[in-house]
Amino acid sequence: MENTMDLAPYFKSIVDQDRCAVVICNLEHEIIYMNPAAVERYAKRGGAALVGQSLLDCHNAQSNEMIKKVVAWFGESTNHNIIYTYRNEKENKDVYMVALRDETETLIGYYEKHEYRDLEKSGLYQFE
Repeated sequence: MENTMDLAPYFKSIVDQDRCAVVICNLEHEIIYMNPAAVERYAKRGGAALVGQSLLDCHNAQSNEMIKKVVAWFGESTNHNIIYTYRNEKENKDVYMVALRDETETLIGYYEKHEYRDLEKSGLYQFE
């Protein structure tokens, strides 16, 4: 059975509800989407105005070289989809780059994934 339902609004909602910053880029390193957490996190650097800009303009030369190497690695194999890139001790988080692929497994872009390691402070099923 073929799924004819448009899932895009559901996927957008998943990303928008994430408490971590999500910045999505195409293969030209252009920022094509920032979730609300990313807009807030990068407000001092331009926030939503960064959409349409090059991610490479936000990083130093060494970081840009690594970003390009990771994207090339993503392109080498459909099995190359996530790579650990950074540990931020101050924020107790690990950072990854994740490949984005279309339904034919063609690489179409990438995003940065933040995983905070703090224990949840909210109680189980605590309704506000």
